[in-house]
Amino acid sequence: MSEFPFAAVVGQEALKTALLLNAINPRIGGVLISGPRGSAKSTLARALAAILPGDSEGQRAPFVTLPLGASEDRLVGSLDLQKVLADGEATFHAGLLAKADGGVLYVDEVNLLPDTLVDLLLDVAASGTNIVERDGISHSHPARFSLIGTMNPDEGELRPQLLDRFGLCLEQEGAISIDERIAIVQQREAFDRDPTGTLQHFESAQAALTERIAKAQRLLKEITTDPWVYRTIANRCEAAGVEGLRADVTWHRAAQAHAAWRGMASVDQQDIDTVEPWVLAHRRTQPPEQHPPSPPPRQTPSQGEGGSSSANTPSGGSSSQRGEQGQWGAMPPMAQASISQPALKLPDSDGVAQRGKRADTASSAGKGGALGQGRSLVATSRLDGFATIIANRGQWPWRQLKMRKARAGQATAHLVLLDTSGSTLGQRLLGQAKGLVESLVTQAYAAREQVAVLGFGNGGVVSILSRRRAPKNARATLDNAKGGGGTPLREAIIEAKRLIRQWQRREPGLKVRTYLITDGRTRETVDDLAPLEDCLVIDTEQSKVKRGQGARIAEQLGARYWPASFGDSSLVHQPGYLP
Repeated sequence: MSEFPFAAVVGQEALKTALLLNAINPRIGGVLISGPRGSAKSTLARALAAILPGDSEGQRAPFVTLPLGASEDRLVGSLDLQKVLADGEATFHAGLLAKADGGVLYVDEVNLLPDTLVDLLLDVAASGTNIVERDGISHSHPARFSLIGTMNPDEGELRPQLLDRFGLCLEQEGAISIDERIAIVQQREAFDRDPTGTLQHFESAQAALTERIAKAQRLLKEITTDPWVYRTIANRCEAAGVEGLRADVTWHRAAQAHAAWRGMASVDQQDIDTVEPWVLAHRRTQPPEQHPPSPPPRQTPSQGEGGSSSANTPSGGSSSQRGEQGQWGAMPPMAQASISQPALKLPDSDGVAQRGKRADTASSAGKGGALGQGRSLVATSRLDGFATIIANRGQWPWRQLKMRKARAGQATAHLVLLDTSGSTLGQRLLGQAKGLVESLVTQAYAAREQVAVLGFGNGGVVSILSRRRAPKNARATLDNAKGGGGTPLREAIIEAKRLIRQWQRREPGLKVRTYLITDGRTRETVDDLAPLEDCLVIDTEQSKVKRGQGARIAEQLGARYWPASFGDSSLVHQPGYLP
């Protein structure tokens, strides 16, 4: 079946340019295309194969697709069992990595790729060599390729280790003009009616693109770079807060490729500026520029006290929440630094509010109960057919079975729901709560487990720390989280359930532990929501006369309940602090 021609795609000029630059210089490291459904991500990625120039013998660079359901052997290659039995020789069957050498490896919905395949990709991408070993027999081959991936961010995030391997990242917007929508539909209908005619119509345009890529590849070796270019790139990378030097190297290569694409002899400011957002989109840790927060909208007389307009709600909270937040809820969002807390020692099963079935305390903690102890692996051992045949020397029935070792992986993810509403700004509760989160992240880091932090306040739910292997230091990230506005508790619980379903669908057997850290100052009820499995509600309310909202929320969610007492000696770490 013919692919839709690259030249026939309407609009998407930035994405087209990024893909072309990667074709000019594959050392850029590939392109990650992030965007909503139906935005031509896969169409353009697959269409690139038809315009890649050939080598001196007329052979085009390979374009290989990696299916999500591919096995490990399909990816890295395998040894021929039939040859072993018949001739006593081990013959290597090339996998997708070998076939993609010197070309492009394409993954649709790359964020849904199983972790076992991601680990293999990371190993090969780092070394450029694929090594297959089976019972003393080893085979290696070069595997240098550009990785092109597409993803819908609504369906889950990409592992940070793999994300950084993509040289460029384009975040597409779903909004397009009416004229473009019409042109896209007409172009698609024409192709569906007559694919051959459409390909012939764009044949000259496709050939022109191929020739221009080949010309740019030849020119690339002669591109010069003035010293000011290196300094400009270094200054901008530092301002963006990128980690390491991969951004600097990729930016320079992409700018050179862009200059070659334009037929220029040297890199200039236009080349630097054009590729900047694509290089920094997935590496930036500092915002491009800081804008002062907007003041809350003023209430108009026509709306009155009981008006339903959102303008009546300071910082996005509801009118009932505004009453709960007091002066804090009326203020614009503001930051509050983390206040260090001792290592967490959370309670056992006593004092737990239940509703329906609750995860068992002892079994969820594993042997010893501490973080990282007794965790079960997602992958399970399975029969290694090659090793079994070798061990039994062709005898039947087999006397012994050889099992393939399970690949180690993350078994536990900690999901923290942090209340950042206006009421948490009083008594520095938000800073204290951030200290609790920091303590949890630090211990998860030591156990090599994953952490994700969602903040709910300011009228919405935002990601403070996306799911990843727990960082060594999360203070700067937590300090940047601002507090204010209302308390969208229901929205936070619903989002947590969505994420948990998404993660466990992708990684069956993954253990997710949820921590809801809140002062309980909300009138929202979650009684009609399904219980949140393996959840602990940490009540940060510090009033002398407590309202008991945290306990009520825990009961409604079927969760464990723990009233935090900041500075109390009960926070001193002891083994078994996790539920």
